Amino acid sequence: MVKVEFLGPIQKDAMELEITNLSELANILQQDEELKEWLTNSAVAVNDALVSSLDYPLKDGDKVSLLPPVCGG
Repeated sequence: MVKVEFLGPIQKDAMELEITNLSELANILQQDEELKEWLTNSAVAVNDALVSSLDYPLKDGDKVSLLPPVCGG
């Protein structure tokens, strides 16, 4: 199982999924209308390291974090 967490202003509970890469995760998350807007703007980290490829492989026990852009002052 891969744990998926949503940080910052994304108001979603963490989920656990049986997936093997970020492309599969993107397909699942695109089905959620509330998440769709965040997917194009958010960074993605796997086990706290930023990644940019949807082909990035995932294995049992990995943690994926969706990191929305943040403004502050």
